[in-house]
Amino acid sequence: MTSIRPFHAMDVFNFNTTNLDPLTETYGLDFYFTYLARWPHLFNVAESHTGAIDGYIMGKLESSPAYLRHSPHALPWHAHITALTIAPPARRLGLARILSQSLEHAGDESDAYFVDLYVRKSNEIAIGLYKGLGYSVFRRVLDYYSDDPSPGAEEGKGEDAYDMRKPLRRDKDRKHVRENGENFEVHPEDVW
Repeated sequence: MTSIRPFHAMDVFNFNTTNLDPLTETYGLDFYFTYLARWPHLFNVAESHTGAIDGYIMGKLESSPAYLRHSPHALPWHAHITALTIAPPARRLGLARILSQSLEHAGDESDAYFVDLYVRKSNEIAIGLYKGLGYSVFRRVLDYYSDDPSPGAEEGKGEDAYDMRKPLRRDKDRKHVRENGENFEVHPEDVW
């Protein structure tokens, strides 16, 4: 049986098997500890009965800085999934749904408009998962990932990302979702 619990600092020594997937973004320790310090209630793990970490979610609540709010790309108060990953042996058990729902609930409790995340355009499995969880593509961020691992990638050109969103209770008019978001292109400097 798996349980959901808050991430602890010592978990950085135990989640390697969860991060082995080549499409899982891995960060430096300072990045994980910043999330743990700033948004501890939005950083959770799924732990198996053996104590192994089967998955985790790192999230935050944010909006664009006030000096950028004049931009058409400025973001209102929202929740953001920075990382959501499940270890291969624990996939297809509903853990991604449970972890994402925990962040969606926190977003609703904080009166956020939506939850968003970025995913590689080539990561069809994750895109399918997120669509199944109610997310849709809001926009395509050109060359977002500078470490494009795809075969034959053009030198100096990164892989595009999809900015996917799921509206929350506060977005009653669904102003923060759009149809055909795959066709709405922005540059990385337009994303905050």
